[in-house]
Amino acid sequence: MKVIQFREALREAMSEEMRRDPSVFLMGEEVAEYNGAYKVSQGMLEEFGPKRVIDTPIAELGFSGIAVGASMNGLRPIVEFMTWNFAILAADQIINSAAKMLQMSGGQYNCPIVFRGGNGQAGQLAATHSQSFEAFYAHVPGLKVITPSNPADAKGLLKAAIRDNDPVVFLESEKMYGDKGEVPEGEFIIPIGIADIKRKGIDVTLVTFGKIIKIAQEAAEVLAKENIQLEIIDLRTIRPIDYNTIVESVKKTNRCVVLEESWPLASIASEISYHLQRYAFDHLDAPVLRVMQTDTPFAFSPSLIEAALPNVDRVVAAVKALMYRN
Repeated sequence: MKVIQFREALREAMSEEMRRDPSVFLMGEEVAEYNGAYKVSQGMLEEFGPKRVIDTPIAELGFSGIAVGASMNGLRPIVEFMTWNFAILAADQIINSAAKMLQMSGGQYNCPIVFRGGNGQAGQLAATHSQSFEAFYAHVPGLKVITPSNPADAKGLLKAAIRDNDPVVFLESEKMYGDKGEVPEGEFIIPIGIADIKRKGIDVTLVTFGKIIKIAQEAAEVLAKENIQLEIIDLRTIRPIDYNTIVESVKKTNRCVVLEESWPLASIASEISYHLQRYAFDHLDAPVLRVMQTDTPFAFSPSLIEAALPNVDRVVAAVKALMYRN
């Protein structure tokens, strides 16, 4: 094991796959000369050269379209968006081209692309730069959607995504690029579609993903002092969802809270809640509860940001409500 930053784990994943497979290349705004907006691609231009680490114009729709065409002709692009908020401009290529190409071509063309970049709120960036897009892209058949919560998962899942023959939406957090964690040495791949139980418990299952898992872990420590043992499931992959791990946990705990940094309507939490009432109804001793961002555009004001986001107190209150404790 070694301790490295989240951004270094992503860089290792991309560099290792580019050394292994000459068809893999990286493109995006400032990924080459500037070493990436968040220094994820630092040093990669020097190693792989300008034909495989490519600076693009500020034209997300355009360079995403180039990636789709390249993937249909045998290459494996990694497209970096400076933020997923800017990728809205490329949604036509992601949703209407990459996701649908295999079916619309009658199986003739795969689109092995990884679309990756910063996702979710990252401080005072206001409403148009603070959105979480997991549910948005998970809604689309043909895409795989991944959100890692630590450096090890970031490396293992990104390597799996690069090797996958389907288009993968890889959602990172701008607030996590500097986070440090242990990453295994050598070849390390995490299969897509497998959730991870980050903390074992017997009282309540808490399902979450991405950087907000830190809130779940803090809440678990608070609840442990009151002899409530939280089981934390990190989905890691948002499409496909590992429903089996969730259901088996709820069969043990009989209660579930879903924690998500996004809006409540048509959320991943809504999907999990439906699945549990359909496939684990007889095991539930209380309704599934959600702890979500408020149903409003994100604010710039620090006090409004704090009010909008899920926090430890809200998670603790939800868990206690399921336990019928004040």
